[in-house]
Amino acid sequence: STFVAGLEKLKKGEIEPYGVPLAGELPIDFKDIRIVGSYDVDRAKIGKKLSEVVSQYWGDVNSLSDDPVVSTGVHLGSVKNLPIEAEGLEDSMTLKEAVERLVDEWSKLDPDVIVNTCTTEAFKPFGNKKELLKAIENNDKERLTATQVYAYAAALYAKKRGGAAFVNVIPTYIANDPAFVELAKENNLVVFGDDGATGATPFTADVLSHLAQRNRYVKDVAQFNIGGNMDFLALTDEGKNKSKEFTKSSIVKDILGYDAPHYIKPTGYLEPLGDKKFIAIHIEYISFNGATDELMINGRINDSPALGGLLVDLVRLGKIALDRKEYGTVYPVNA
Repeated sequence: STFVAGLEKLKKGEIEPYGVPLAGELPIDFKDIRIVGSYDVDRAKIGKKLSEVVSQYWGDVNSLSDDPVVSTGVHLGSVKNLPIEAEGLEDSMTLKEAVERLVDEWSKLDPDVIVNTCTTEAFKPFGNKKELLKAIENNDKERLTATQVYAYAAALYAKKRGGAAFVNVIPTYIANDPAFVELAKENNLVVFGDDGATGATPFTADVLSHLAQRNRYVKDVAQFNIGGNMDFLALTDEGKNKSKEFTKSSIVKDILGYDAPHYIKPTGYLEPLGDKKFIAIHIEYISFNGATDELMINGRINDSPALGGLLVDLVRLGKIALDRKEYGTVYPVNA
């Protein structure tokens, strides 16, 4: 909803493109982005016009230039224990039939780019394509997550259409799972992912890069986030929290070249914080002549706008990669 609201205001010239990193640097204008479809698994939203849903969060957006009806998606238990009455295609059909339904609907809507923003899931990577296809064929609703089903459907859609892009901004491995990368390359699918990483983690990455460039030795890193939105509520589930922790923690060794002791986790849920999460970072490092320095950073970050601004770029980059036939993962974007 934040992405849709902000995009509408950008198209009308009502706001500046702050928070859109490549605002004026891509050959695709904001006005060229059209929203042709929308999916949800919240029974209170399915069947409504997208503008009705968006206006629940953004009262200053009552009409949209593109206003599709919200269709039924797939949840596979991803919203369990959340205050949502869930409704998914898999409730009334097999996963194979649900995939066929999605591919058929997308073929009519004809999107270039499909964006996955569903809630954080507890997941297990497939590693090889054979296992993935077996799970779909066997209707294994325990093994598969909603994101994995969407990515599989996107690959079949891309094959049928002659190319498409799939943008995954949650921690479930798609761009990092060889099974999906192989599937994407075979079916003319561009894959961006995984995890939007819009708050404390990219900030920590920037600071670690700064220290690495100056040859300072990082002794330890502590980072945590507390938020009050639906995604933080979902992260109170240990399996989902673990998924997020994995994508966050991998940055330390990638940047420094060694695995400094670290605690980097989405730590908790506090409802009054709402969408404006609290972040805290502490980094201890050794400088010249054995001196030990410390950095302590606190912040409040609006969670959804941080991701919404990136999506404006990612959908445009997805179209560019598609036009260039850069199927599979695109490292400069994914990194």
